[in-house]
Amino acid sequence: MFSYIKGKLVSKLVNYIIVEVGGIGFKIFMSTSSISKLNENEEVKIHTYMQVKEDDISLYGFITSEELRMFELLISVSGVGAKSAITMLSSITPSSFALAIISNDIKSLTKIPGIGNKTAQRIVLELKDKLKTEESISNDNEEIIVAIKDDNKSSEAVQALKVLGYTNSEIEKVLGKIDTNSMTVEDIIRTALINLGR
Repeated sequence: MFSYIKGKLVSKLVNYIIVEVGGIGFKIFMSTSSISKLNENEEVKIHTYMQVKEDDISLYGFITSEELRMFELLISVSGVGAKSAITMLSSITPSSFALAIISNDIKSLTKIPGIGNKTAQRIVLELKDKLKTEESISNDNEEIIVAIKDDNKSSEAVQALKVLGYTNSEIEKVLGKIDTNSMTVEDIIRTALINLGR
């Protein structure tokens, strides 16, 4: 229903903020790491996800679209709720999360509070399957990306960026501008995200 909310940040609390728009205060639940980056009494633009349940309607907020994508992926995993997903966002960046998924890095995911070995394995398994399904119905030109960056680091970065919802054409455009030779996979992903967010 709401793609984003733009207004004055009037209050920051432990796990949510209040943004005033046209005299209405919206209570938006966010990760502690995102809340710490915001300043009270300044105008903010918060990407939002509205969850509607029988007994509750809640707004969840994100500073970047990558955080929102990561949240949506997490709550699509069986057994992972919205509040657990928000907690995870406080402990791992979208770039690290995407890299963990495509590299089967269960160990990194189990470092997140509340995520045990079984849950971490389920997250990787379900999200990798989801990514494969999305790739199979995509009509983007895969060959162009492979031709530009034919190395393992860039291939992993491409897969991680796809996890975060970017198309082949978007990834191709931004990777063509990055000198990846002396960069780690996570550095490539992080740099690409900065450029994609502009």
